[in-house]
Amino acid sequence: MTITVRTVSSADRGEWDRLYAGYAEFYEVDQSDAMRNWVWKWLMDDAHSVEGLVADAGGGSLAGLAHFRLFARPLTAATGGFLDDLFVDPAFRGQDIGARLIGALGDIGRERGWGVIRWITASDNERARRVYDKVAAKTEWLTYDLDLG
Repeated sequence: MTITVRTVSSADRGEWDRLYAGYAEFYEVDQSDAMRNWVWKWLMDDAHSVEGLVADAGGGSLAGLAHFRLFARPLTAATGGFLDDLFVDPAFRGQDIGARLIGALGDIGRERGWGVIRWITASDNERARRVYDKVAAKTEWLTYDLDLG
């Protein structure tokens, strides 16, 4: 089977929805259809900052997804890419699909002149961290959330 990493398209909606629901379930996030509809609108809007890649397994099947966006780095007067979401269908894990999605994002970042691709993950997400440790350097920075709700 050949996996092709490409930009998400309108024809991907059903498979994207399945994958994104799986991603939310993995992180135990209550995600409604309305929430997924909102994110889908972002992905389909060229003027919105959120963009998406998918790992196309052929025959209308998607093996994974990645959502990303530009972010400003004022201290260095530069820009970077932030990888918000990365998910690989459990049936396709162990085939380097996550690494391929990150690699494709790296190519996009280089084309756009970004200095870095950055992301976060849960400390107990050991399977993903094994992939991340192969393709990137773990930083010493800690992440904080100020809950505004």
